[in-house]
Amino acid sequence: MPNLISLPIFIFILIYSIILHEVAHGLVADYLGDPTARLMKRLTLNPFPHIDPIGSILLPLLLIVTGSNFLFGWAKPVPFDPFNLKNPRRDSALISLAGPATNLFIALVGSILMRLLIFIELPVLSTIGMLILPVVIIINISLAVFNLLPIAPLDGFKIVGGILSEHRAKEWYELERYGFIFLMILLISPGLLNIIVGPVINFLRSLLLPGSYGGFI
Repeated sequence: MPNLISLPIFIFILIYSIILHEVAHGLVADYLGDPTARLMKRLTLNPFPHIDPIGSILLPLLLIVTGSNFLFGWAKPVPFDPFNLKNPRRDSALISLAGPATNLFIALVGSILMRLLIFIELPVLSTIGMLILPVVIIINISLAVFNLLPIAPLDGFKIVGGILSEHRAKEWYELERYGFIFLMILLISPGLLNIIVGPVINFLRSLLLPGSYGGFI
């Protein structure tokens, strides 16, 4: 977890990783025929339209203060209208998948850049990069894995709904009303959350963080 010096870096990277996650939802929705996010001017990197007081500020700070092994958060969801989509169930799943996929892509790019910096050995650039890039990688891995949990309102819930048959999907979406309860149980039970997402996050960290940086945070 960050110290007082690196805390501003953590917060900045977390907020913009969440924003890019949400903008990706809107861009894919626009590509699939729903311009709602674009018309509502939510396809912006300006943080203010996206910030959710609880998910973007209070929860990350709480996780930092309590020394959590993982850092999560969320922004105000980018709206989309399924009635504008050609195949609402499938396209909704693709829109949901876009967010975690973007976070994993950012983590992959960060991993490639880290390895390049290690290879080219430019002292000043390497020092700055090795301070920032591990944070980028770990935050985006954590956001991707957390959001892929099949619990409403997380992206994983809609992704599962898009994979299931129409009959099974209707039964699945009946569980949506309980999603917030399940999510709160996870968030107030760090040990349980660690059991569920920890192995996946640690595996991806071992793949994307070179050498000793696997234990950076």
